[in-house]
Amino acid sequence: MKQSLKRSLYCAPLLYPLLGWGVDLQPNDIVAPLPDKRYAQVTYFNTENSTFYKNGSVVSSKPFGSPVLDAQSVIAKLTGTYTLANLPAASFVQLPYGSVRPAGSLSGMPSDTGVGDVTLATAVWPYFNRETRTYLGLAAYVTIPTGGYSSMQPFNMGGNRYTTDIQMGYQQKIIGDLDGMFAIDTMFYGGNSQCSVACLSSTNVALNQKPVTTTQAGPIYKINQIFTVSAQYYYVAGGATTINNVYQNNVINTQRFMLSSLMHTDIGRFSLQYGRDMGIQNGLIQTRVFTLRFMKEF
Repeated sequence: MKQSLKRSLYCAPLLYPLLGWGVDLQPNDIVAPLPDKRYAQVTYFNTENSTFYKNGSVVSSKPFGSPVLDAQSVIAKLTGTYTLANLPAASFVQLPYGSVRPAGSLSGMPSDTGVGDVTLATAVWPYFNRETRTYLGLAAYVTIPTGGYSSMQPFNMGGNRYTTDIQMGYQQKIIGDLDGMFAIDTMFYGGNSQCSVACLSSTNVALNQKPVTTTQAGPIYKINQIFTVSAQYYYVAGGATTINNVYQNNVINTQRFMLSSLMHTDIGRFSLQYGRDMGIQNGLIQTRVFTLRFMKEF
C-alpha cells in the first residue's frame, strides 16, 4: 500500500511540474492575428503545490505530512504571424529555464535547476470575422525533450519524453465589450523508458501516461484601449500512468480557475495571471499559480 502511494506521488503529476495539464490560453489568444508580425515574450512563472490526494482523499502518511513543491521559471518565446492558404496563422518556439524545489516533508529530496524542454507550435484560423469579433482557431503543439534530466532524481526540469497537443478555441462577442471564449485540448504523452528513482526502481523502467483533456471557458471584458480582464474555469481529466505496464490508479480529475489582466502600453503588452486548483482527485493540489508576462513586437 505505501509503495503504491509513493508511486502515485512520484509519477507524472510531480515528475513534470512545469509541463502543465494542457495549454492555458491568455485573454484574446483566440483572436486571429494580423499577418507579418514578429513578437518576443518573456514570462515569469511561479507555482506552489501542497496537500497530496489519493482518489479524492488526503494522504498524511510519510512523506505526505506537509509536502510542498515549488516551481518557478523564466520562459522565452518568439512568435511569427503569416498567411496560410489565405487564412491567418502563427507559429512560435519557447524555451524555459527554471527550478523545481521540494520543501516541507519533501525537503530531503534534491531540487533541480536548469533548462527545460523546447515547445514548438502552429495555429491557424479557419474562420474569423473581425467585425463581429467571432473567431475559430486550431493549434498543434509539440514538446521536445531537450531539457536537463536524470533518472536518479525524482524532480527534473526536463521530461525525457515527447508530448503533442491538439487544441480548438472559439471566441465571440456576447454584448458590448464583453466576449466569451471556449477551448478544448488533448495532450498526448510519449513514453519515458528511463524512469528510476521517480518510479521507485533501482533500474530504469518504462513510465507511460494516458492522454489528458483540458476544457477551459470564461468571459473576457475589454475595459478600455489599455486594460482587459478575464476569468477562466478549467476542467482537466485523464492522465492515468503505468509503470512497466502496471496501472497506477491515478486518474487526473481537477477543477481550477485563473484570473487574468492585460495592459497595453507604448512599450509592449503586460499580462498578470493568478489562479489555483479548486478540487483535485490525485496528486498534489496546486495552491498558487502566478504568471507575469511581457510581450513586444519587433
